[in-house]
Amino acid sequence: MKTNQFKLICIIASLICFSLVLTSCGYKISKDNYEKIQTGMTTEQVIKILGEPTESSSANILGISGTSSKWIKGNILISIQFVNDKVRLKNFSDTYTK
Repeated sequence: MKTNQFKLICIIASLICFSLVLTSCGYKISKDNYEKIQTGMTTEQVIKILGEPTESSSANILGISGTSSKWIKGNILISIQFVNDKVRLKNFSDTYTK
């Protein structure tokens, strides 16, 4: 009987942990995290704060590389432009619609 209770407790604890991990992923795209992004940060630093971008496109012209990345969650859109892997421009919108 105690073994079954222990297994049930372990399963419930695992489900709770899994749920927390899933819900915390979505909270990376927020106004608070957007405000942590500073000009000059690298792409890697931004990804640590916001997670992987929803969309991204890059170009390389005469040795200058540029990347435009977007993070989208619900009606929130965060757009960041990188030049040579450094943040140059950023924008936040909480009225985004597809």
